[in-house]
Amino acid sequence: MARLIFALCFAASPVFAQIWTPMTGPQIEAALTDQTLDYSDASQTFNAGGKTLYNAGRDSWGLWRVQGNQYCSEWVPGAGWTCYDMAQDLAHDRVKFIAHGGAETIGVFRR
Repeated sequence: MARLIFALCFAASPVFAQIWTPMTGPQIEAALTDQTLDYSDASQTFNAGGKTLYNAGRDSWGLWRVQGNQYCSEWVPGAGWTCYDMAQDLAHDRVKFIAHGGAETIGVFRR
């Protein structure tokens, strides 16, 4: 019984609290417009006009937009637009891009 109580208390601790919350289209647009995100080995800037600059050692220009409640991007030459669900972690000033297959990319806002 003591083990069960310990396990329940441990699982309910703030460390295990859900920190990611899904984002709506307006939240995505407000969060990304004219901002730069730093990834583990790259950075990306989202211009208000719909252009995005991704740099992982060299510049790569693309387009971005919000469609419904998803972030979408297109890279030239490319096979069209690719869209992602997004979530935010306000406590750590970061967002997460979630691909259709479940792969995740986390970006931290450069302030």
